[in-house]
Amino acid sequence: MLQLAERAGLHELVGRHLHLTRPGGSNAQLKIPALVSGMIAGADSIDDMDLLRHGGMSRLVEDVRAPSTLGTFLRSFTFGHVRQLDAVASRLLINLARHAPLLPGADEVAFVDVDDTLKQTYGYAKQGAGRGYTGVKGLNALLATVSTRSSAPVIAATRLRRGSTNSTKGSAKLIGEALGTAKQAGATGLLVLRADSAFYRRDVIEMALRHGACFSIVARLLPPVRQAITQIPASAWTPIKYPHALYDEASQGWVSTAEVAEIPYTAFASKAKAQRVTARLIVRRVPDLNPDNQSELFTAYRHHAVFTNSPLPLLEAERTHRAHAIIEQVISDLKNGPLAHLPSGRFWANSAWLVCAAMAFNLTRAAGTLASTFHAKATTGTIRAQLITVPARLATSARRLTLHLPTAWPWEHAWQRMLVRATGPPLPT
Repeated sequence: MLQLAERAGLHELVGRHLHLTRPGGSNAQLKIPALVSGMIAGADSIDDMDLLRHGGMSRLVEDVRAPSTLGTFLRSFTFGHVRQLDAVASRLLINLARHAPLLPGADEVAFVDVDDTLKQTYGYAKQGAGRGYTGVKGLNALLATVSTRSSAPVIAATRLRRGSTNSTKGSAKLIGEALGTAKQAGATGLLVLRADSAFYRRDVIEMALRHGACFSIVARLLPPVRQAITQIPASAWTPIKYPHALYDEASQGWVSTAEVAEIPYTAFASKAKAQRVTARLIVRRVPDLNPDNQSELFTAYRHHAVFTNSPLPLLEAERTHRAHAIIEQVISDLKNGPLAHLPSGRFWANSAWLVCAAMAFNLTRAAGTLASTFHAKATTGTIRAQLITVPARLATSARRLTLHLPTAWPWEHAWQRMLVRATGPPLPT
């Protein structure tokens, strides 16, 4: 894994872009890889970084710093340093895409998904902690991922924010960075930005259009949107059937059938003419199963509207947008790994921790794509359990280390394939 990071230029990128002059900020080109390596191995706090110095790990991983040293290093970060680390993470993903099949089919269609999550914190010493829209005290993390129809998502951009902030603060700028990174990582075909209703904003859509991307964003059911829905003729509704029933939170029940239709719609009509956006309003309606909302003569429906300029056909565009939920898997993986804790009391230290977690996630995902088709879409926890925490015995002969793997180890071939591909020549694009 470290060899893959080295081939992708992690050490070089840190040395070139990250410049820490405050006390404790020296040797960043060694400490950032140490933090990323610890996260890949399963560390979710600063103290857990000591696992790199236990057992045979110290013989495999060189230049490992003590947890106290890494904690001091993180606390030396400021806003500017975190932005420098963002540049490192972006370029690392671009380089990884050249050494591993992270985004197959990105030259045809790729998707950038944006969402935020609140990571709960405890105590009173955590800078920036507050209660946001969920009512839970914590810090808010904004994420943007890139994926294709046949690939699992990788993280293109991150931003840690105060817990009391709203979902859209700084989202337009982050989306612009994510779209730029996606293009440089190989997304040269149709690029679609997907987001929920919190990002139904003019500046977000304007940023997507500025980068030549399409948008597919849930439209809030404001009066103009409701009025547009009422203008859809009855003959325009097309029935669809889900291959698997979906659980609907509003009705607290399972939904297996629905109808979709579309109508032209101009968003932000109250703004100046140059700021209005005209595109498609794709509406999905499902019967309201609540008996209190039904009458004997009419069927009541609940509507879900998506504002998009995607050139995809109606049913495909609606199905494609529902796949936006894939970003929840990334959030879950992070919270089951490096983001199980935001370990420092300093806000910018936690911001740097989040960026390192994104780099660890992308490196783990790249290793999975090199190992096998199964591991290319497996969760990071599965990849870590089967390919990273290797039950091997170390032996030394002629100043060379040899890893003796257990017999009948089920993931031997995947691990060897990952090792050969990670240390061999780059895969052809």
